[in-house]
Amino acid sequence: MTHAQLKQVEAVRKADEEKELVSADRNNHEEGHEHEHALNWREISRVLVVAAAAAVIWFLGGTRNPYVTGVGVICTFVGGFPIFHEAYENMVQRRMTMELSMAIAVVAALAIREIFTALVITSFVLVAEILEGLTVGRGRTAIRHLVGLLPTNATVRRNESWQDVETKEIAVGEIVLVKPGTRIPVDGVVAGGHSFVDQATITGESMPAEKTKGTSVYAGTINQSGALEIQVDRMGRDTTFGKIIDAVERAEKSRAPIQGIADRLAGYLVYFALGAAALTFLITHNARSTISVVIVAGACGIAAGTPLAILGAIGRSAQLGSIIKGGLYLESLATIDTILLDKTGTLTYGNLEVVDARPVEGVPVACLLQAAVMAESRSEHPVAKAILKKASNLGISSEEPERFDYSPGKGVVAARRGMEIIVGNRLFLEGHRIALPTSSISQANGEIFVAQEGKFLGTLLVADTLRPEATKAIQDLKAIGLKTVLLTGDSKAVANDIGEKLGVDEIAAELLPEDKLAFVGRLTAARHNVVMVGDGVNDAPALTKATVGVAMGAGTDVARESANVVLIGNDLSKLVETLCIARRCRRTIMQNFVGTLIVDSIGVGLAAFGFLNPLLAAFIHVSSEMAFILNSARLLPPVSSAHGLVRGILSPPSSVAHD
Repeated sequence: MTHAQLKQVEAVRKADEEKELVSADRNNHEEGHEHEHALNWREISRVLVVAAAAAVIWFLGGTRNPYVTGVGVICTFVGGFPIFHEAYENMVQRRMTMELSMAIAVVAALAIREIFTALVITSFVLVAEILEGLTVGRGRTAIRHLVGLLPTNATVRRNESWQDVETKEIAVGEIVLVKPGTRIPVDGVVAGGHSFVDQATITGESMPAEKTKGTSVYAGTINQSGALEIQVDRMGRDTTFGKIIDAVERAEKSRAPIQGIADRLAGYLVYFALGAAALTFLITHNARSTISVVIVAGACGIAAGTPLAILGAIGRSAQLGSIIKGGLYLESLATIDTILLDKTGTLTYGNLEVVDARPVEGVPVACLLQAAVMAESRSEHPVAKAILKKASNLGISSEEPERFDYSPGKGVVAARRGMEIIVGNRLFLEGHRIALPTSSISQANGEIFVAQEGKFLGTLLVADTLRPEATKAIQDLKAIGLKTVLLTGDSKAVANDIGEKLGVDEIAAELLPEDKLAFVGRLTAARHNVVMVGDGVNDAPALTKATVGVAMGAGTDVARESANVVLIGNDLSKLVETLCIARRCRRTIMQNFVGTLIVDSIGVGLAAFGFLNPLLAAFIHVSSEMAFILNSARLLPPVSSAHGLVRGILSPPSSVAHD
């Protein structure tokens, strides 16, 4: 194919993907509308019919009138149709579920002419299903409305004028105008303007971030004050906000191993209830006690509560600025015992800066920097860039050298108008017979020596600065019982200096990418559950090998794709919060497991010995089920959060459209 043909095929493919996305969103909307419509009258009307029939029979004193009995039976089957329908499907599929056991209990109650009991049990189950649907649906509704946070139209500069177009028509590289009070439609870089942006939906930051030329912005965030011109980098599902949507959608569809355990346990509890009921009938020959045994045992709290807890935990993490790519990784995060941290770009900013200038007595700082700038002006070395940046910030400029000689790993020699300047490490200047004082600077710091015309002028200290939150994050990781290890390709002196400042438990320096991979492999082989945190291409193999790989949001594309978790705001404290959420999720699920086993065991025992009638058994079943589901619902992002993800989710459609 020619290049033009390839571009045409790619355009067709993207158009097809866009159609599929629009179709999926439309179907989701229709399904949501249908569900809401059903909730408004079908489900509620069933409850009302069954409750009314039960009230009539109770008012008539449980009369044995055949007409009243017939009406009661009809109302039970009509109102309880969803229960019987699902029970039938489960029976055909040879799946043992709570709906099947409850259907058996209702039919058994009807068989012994306990019409009032059957109606009350049916109404309890229907009400429980409505409440369960509302609770679980809260998370699903949030997912369905996430897309609504992204504007569908944007103002783009074309042909020297501003034009309003649909966001799907925007191309990478174009300039988008975002007015105050509106949502940013794309990921990009500020090309003009000055403003403050509310980034809470992406990074979890409570305070608006200042945006000037050259700074990055995210789709879905709110421009607060001034107008911004943004050069487009990514759009739609490729944006950071789109990745959040994908992550939460995958979380809803994926199944963590603990969810499979929950489903199996639910099935076992049903078998246990039916077996206990059969044994009760054989021993007591009491039909009411037998029915009570079947009714009281419930595992719906486990079956529905487990995926709800996983969805809520991933949604809450996304609100804080941490994208977890599935329930499997959320579950793994709860069992982590070791944290491996790359240095450059993870614990530090990854950009060298001049942190101090120390001229000799009688030499001004400006003269020291001016000499260094002239020597380094042609160099592309990171140290040279740090020196040039420092001089620029201080308003110091210099002329281009006439002669420039670079010795890799040592330094540079430059000259202009016969004046020679030497900039480099100690050995480099000593090799040029420059008399240097004894250094008091730690070898961990980048000490750059500067000399002019054979005279030593002073030193510049160049270092990679620590992220401000790194030290606190390491302390918090250790506080929750995790071992922290610093992995870096830097020298041992640099690694030890950084490691001591942070207080990590172990330091491994001078590692190549394959060495990092081998280090992770040794830990996982020893049955350690390991998190690897990195940002570069060299970290990708280790990120893949670790139990859970965590990438910094500002890292390379390779690192972000290789990782299982992405920290959008590059804030390590978000990793600590994510680990705590994962542990809380696992703890919540285990609470539901243990609580269900205790309630069912006690309930079945009481029912078997005749201490529970069917009505009380149904009440205990429904109450415990809702208690465990609500326990899981506590993990959902708080609706009242002023800056949370749900604030936008729960916004009325008109306000979203206006934004």
